Amino acid sequence: MSQIPDIVSCEWLAGQLTNTQLVIVDCRFRLGEPNWGEHSYLKSHIEGSYYLHLDRDLSSSVSQHGGRHPLPDISSLADKLASMGIIAGETLVVVYDDMRFAFAARLWWLLRYLGHDHVALLDGGWPAWDSLGYPLSDQIPQAKLGKFVPQPRQDWIMDIEEVKACQNSPSTVLIDARDGDRYRGEQEPIDPIAGHIDGAINAPWKQVTNEQGYLLPLDLQQALWEDYSQASEIIVYCGSGVTACVNLFSLALVGIEGAKLYAGGWSDWCSYLT
Repeated sequence: MSQIPDIVSCEWLAGQLTNTQLVIVDCRFRLGEPNWGEHSYLKSHIEGSYYLHLDRDLSSSVSQHGGRHPLPDISSLADKLASMGIIAGETLVVVYDDMRFAFAARLWWLLRYLGHDHVALLDGGWPAWDSLGYPLSDQIPQAKLGKFVPQPRQDWIMDIEEVKACQNSPSTVLIDARDGDRYRGEQEPIDPIAGHIDGAINAPWKQVTNEQGYLLPLDLQQALWEDYSQASEIIVYCGSGVTACVNLFSLALVGIEGAKLYAGGWSDWCSYLT
């Protein structure tokens, strides 16, 4: 493949199921029902796909601070990726979920953060694949022998002190990716305090796709970020560093590189306010 795709169609993926240079990962998940995604995967998934769990695989243990989904232990995740047959810098990884990239984008971002740019999201995700009648399976693929040596891009992440240091800078754009009612503090279903980080603007992650989970056209993606394209620093956060990655995907898609993730998000920020 001469050019690494950012997103692939179900039709394209269906024609690549026997491609030994490709690995498919299922990231379905529900925040309120953490075993739901894995149970759904065990019942049926895209043929040949592996499963990674948001809490166990794509996050580390929760503590008093650091947010609800701290970034995972790098060596542990690297071992899991290698056991899927992923070779760093070579294997194309296609990731899907059933929630408009909410969880798939977390793995998309993590792979790139660890130096592996060969990753794409499946447009329309599981609902599109299932509705189109492409191959399904309940078989768990065998472990394979890959090689994944992580090379973390540490300048892609920020902690709370780094956010505080630049949050009021006129050249910094701080983006809250949560739904508008949570940003405005009208409701908070998860964290103990409602509201947002002072100075943040709201750009909900769901505006990247339509209600069916398909990516909106490139011109609409560009329109989402045109007011911020000249900022010297873009920081994106959400509740816990998961759905913010959907916005980071969109930013990268339109060529705005260098946007950073405040992985702790509002759940980390408000842990210091209680």
